[in-house]
Amino acid sequence: MVVFMRIIASSTLKKYISDYADAETALSSWLQEAERASWSNPQELKQQFGHASIVTGKRIVFNICGNKYRLIVDIEFRLQIIFIVWFGAHDEYDKIDTKNVSYVKTNKK
Repeated sequence: MVVFMRIIASSTLKKYISDYADAETALSSWLQEAERASWSNPQELKQQFGHASIVTGKRIVFNICGNKYRLIVDIEFRLQIIFIVWFGAHDEYDKIDTKNVSYVKTNKK
């Protein structure tokens, strides 16, 4: 039985789509592809997303909109879960520590 990836939290990704309207098509396409994937390791992911950067065994950076934006995720391959960590423009990405950036909470109260 094939288990497909689950995205945590897709609401975070939708917030990024509303904040970066020009990235909507690319982020929506990434989301659809990721939800249909069933990668068991980073090498399988790289077969589908050749331009993705493997930062650690579970932290991955995806180029979005021809590298105008970057999407950082953590992937628990064994559990088939993708955690959305960070999204922003390439110049914003250059200012952060990719390995240690924390999850962004979009539903602050």
